[in-house]
Amino acid sequence: MKVVVQRCKQAAVTIEGEIAGAIDQGLMLLVGITHEDTESDIVWMADKIAGLRIFEDESGKMNLSVLDLNGGILSVSQFTLYGDCRKGRRPNFMAAARPEQAEALYDLFNMRLRERGLSVATGRFGAMMDVSLVNWGPVTIIIDSKS
Repeated sequence: MKVVVQRCKQAAVTIEGEIAGAIDQGLMLLVGITHEDTESDIVWMADKIAGLRIFEDESGKMNLSVLDLNGGILSVSQFTLYGDCRKGRRPNFMAAARPEQAEALYDLFNMRLRERGLSVATGRFGAMMDVSLVNWGPVTIIIDSKS
């Protein structure tokens, strides 16, 4: 499982001109799932992200998590995170999980974040989406459950 974590002041996902999900201060997540991922990868990743200390405290040090700030999460499925560009010019997406497996694990991931007490907005799995955000910092971190 790979997740691109972006600290943001606001983020939204729009589908066919309608806002599907939006947050103010918090984390924008692009979530990629591979066919090797299991429930333990999902639990590990959700717990890691919920506790990730990438927000400044009163001293200006990154000591606070999204939970500490009572911030939101915008979670967007992103199979292209598993695009392999080593050969040719067109990415190969064979490492991405099949939609049936990926959607179930993606839903589990979002549920686990909610169980941690986070407010989670999403797009729609498999839809063509327009994603916008104001990256705060900027702070962007890539987390891989296999690394």
